[in-house]
Amino acid sequence: MDRNRIGISLVAGFSLLFATVSAAEAIESPPDVNPSNFNQNQPINNPYFPAPVGTLFVYEGTTEGVPTHQEFCVTDKTKNILGVTTTVVHDRSYELVNNQLVLVEDTMDWHAQDIFGNVWYFGEDTIEFPSQSTEGSWQAGVDDADAGFIMLADPQRGDRYYQEFARNVAEDQAKVLSLDESVCVQYGCFENVLLTQETSRLDPGVLEYKYYAPDVGLILSEIVKKGDERTELVSVTHNSGCQ
Repeated sequence: MDRNRIGISLVAGFSLLFATVSAAEAIESPPDVNPSNFNQNQPINNPYFPAPVGTLFVYEGTTEGVPTHQEFCVTDKTKNILGVTTTVVHDRSYELVNNQLVLVEDTMDWHAQDIFGNVWYFGEDTIEFPSQSTEGSWQAGVDDADAGFIMLADPQRGDRYYQEFARNVAEDQAKVLSLDESVCVQYGCFENVLLTQETSRLDPGVLEYKYYAPDVGLILSEIVKKGDERTELVSVTHNSGCQ
């Protein structure tokens, strides 16, 4: 894969600052977390990843032909990780079985936005059903896992970054492909949409595209290589009371 500029919008004090890599070099590991770059009461208001407390995002789609339903709730709960107060996001995934929605994955994600506008991903506590597997769970600072970025403050075409970095557990990477896509989903039609490409060493060959609309967030995700999965935004409810 291409090794393009890592134009991550960070500041001094991070271990990675506007790094440039050659075509032969791999993407750098995420920078260390500096608690002084976070405010305890900082809301997550990045234009491409707004997450006001109490907001419920609902998605629908298909996985290998099976209808799916996902609920993404920004709770009022917090968790301190590496000296940073993170927001707990409750993510529930369902599949339609015999005309009934069945819970297949229940996850608590931990996000925080730094003072520069980058939204960080500090890990997740996940369980799959019916297997009860917690294989994808990880937390920054535990077993050498590092926090990554769920969204950059000022994404530019060619930027590459780790979203999560827990060796042999979670190693998702993202690359910015475009900032001017036009996309229609059930929730509406949008211009100037950010398109990112996601890959992982743990899923070789799998390629996922994600589309983020300004002031809305993720509106569409689809696996475009070595998989059959598509999910789109159907509703956003503020002050939903979701937990």
